[in-house]
Amino acid sequence: MARQLLIYPMLDDRTTTPDPYIVPFAGWSYDDNATAWNALLGAGHEDRETGPPAAPGRLNDAAGLPPAYIEVGQLDVFRDEAIRYALTLSRAGVPAELHLHPGVPHKYDAVAFDADVSRRAQSDRDRVLRSL
Repeated sequence: MARQLLIYPMLDDRTTTPDPYIVPFAGWSYDDNATAWNALLGAGHEDRETGPPAAPGRLNDAAGLPPAYIEVGQLDVFRDEAIRYALTLSRAGVPAELHLHPGVPHKYDAVAFDADVSRRAQSDRDRVLRSL
């Protein structure tokens, strides 16, 4: 059985406008994001066609994709694109389990491994993996 297990996923190369609420807490900055997408897709990628295999956030039709578990922190640069991707999947009838963890940045589970939110997230990940 195929399944998407997406943990604070980098999905959309068009995430370029900094959210002033996230910037002070970003463990992965908007500059990091731009550097990574430019390395993968080349400069100017935002203004040209890029297929969903390279940038899943550009996906319009998710029909036929496997169910997804998506997890992201509220203070993560990837927050909005993870939410949009879950909506795209849901609108196509693809089961999508979305966890938006309040008040935590990118890689919160590595920074605070023993925090309650990190333990809950790991438990959810384990549950999804055991279900395969």
